[in-house]
Amino acid sequence: MAEKEHNKVILAYSGGLDTSVILKWLANKGYEVICFVGNVGQKEDFEAVEKKAYATGASKVYVDDLRLDFVLNFIFPALKGNALYEGRYLLGTALARPLISRRHIEIARLEEAQYVSHGSTGKGNDQVRFELGYYALNPDIKVVSPWKDEEFLNQFKGRNDLLNYAKEWGIEVSASKKRSYSEDENLMHISHEAGELEDPSNRPSEDVFSLTNSLKSAPDKETIIEIEFKNGIPIAVRNLDDGTEKTDPLDLFIYLNDLGSLNGIGRLDMVENRFIGIKSRGIYETPGAEILWAAHRDLEGIAMDKEVMHLRDMLIPKFSELIYNGFWFSPEMDFIMCAFDKSQESIDGCVRLSLYKGNTTIIGRESPVSLYDQDLSSMEVEGGFDAVDSKGFININAIRLKAHHMVLKRKRPYKWRRKKDDE
Repeated sequence: MAEKEHNKVILAYSGGLDTSVILKWLANKGYEVICFVGNVGQKEDFEAVEKKAYATGASKVYVDDLRLDFVLNFIFPALKGNALYEGRYLLGTALARPLISRRHIEIARLEEAQYVSHGSTGKGNDQVRFELGYYALNPDIKVVSPWKDEEFLNQFKGRNDLLNYAKEWGIEVSASKKRSYSEDENLMHISHEAGELEDPSNRPSEDVFSLTNSLKSAPDKETIIEIEFKNGIPIAVRNLDDGTEKTDPLDLFIYLNDLGSLNGIGRLDMVENRFIGIKSRGIYETPGAEILWAAHRDLEGIAMDKEVMHLRDMLIPKFSELIYNGFWFSPEMDFIMCAFDKSQESIDGCVRLSLYKGNTTIIGRESPVSLYDQDLSSMEVEGGFDAVDSKGFININAIRLKAHHMVLKRKRPYKWRRKKDDE
């Protein structure tokens, strides 16, 4: 139990069954519980969540709109590095966690609280992401993690125990039928996992998908858009069909989500490797980010130096792993971010895309700092390139290959003779 003079705890609260029970359980343990609700783009009645928190025992409730912060300081920096975990996952959940952790610690400072708490389970990634963020931002913070607390685990062995506790203490529980799988939603994506989705051989039913149209229901007409970038950051989206233009970062991202959702873009079904060593099957819908990542990567093709690109690409797997594993606030992340910022200094220009039935197709690009020389690249125009020079270039690069294969030739007969002698 917390000491009475230092018993204030800031709880990351969603209004769901787990965090509502945790709120009451902490209060019953003697803590003064202050709830923090972060709006990162999930579809939620935040007034109702705040009201429920007070009714369940919170002494104070913070409800913060973090959506613009999410876009500017987490999604866009991840875009600069083309973050893609295990080559597929766009990291929607992982990118929101450091933002929530940062605000959580800010509130703890404001309230002079020694404790923070969350409702993440002991098997998942989020417990690691939250707690690494807490400790990085405040090394003296104390974390109350009920799903790793022996007393809590002995009391709550399953959902029925949570429901019984809620009934005992008059905690409102939604009467709607609960899906057998869990979901995490924010501005960037929605994820679906566990329950009926745990069998990786089963195709998810169409009603699992709540953010994107199926390919069958998506319009049988392509949408043509243009995305403009400055220093690797999107500054405008234009719909070339109806003239719509978005320049505010939050509006821009929401609009790309709308277009992607309409056209069935951004679905992913994969088995991934959690940080703690367990494999899990996840279903993701990430419409706007998939469009944005495709456009950004394409523009780099025309505006980024070859060797810079290849060095940066070597960092992408590590960058993505750091985000996934919860190391956003780490010295290695600071180092990588500096490199990415430098690589994006001339990633300026526009990319045109066709959106059609799940496909994001690049149909054109241009840049005021383009490194592409049409005459130099042309097979029809010499463009100042002397083809005879290629002869010496090839001969020089062949020296090492010739030497390698000469050695192999000398070694192979020796191995053959030894084999014959042994016989």
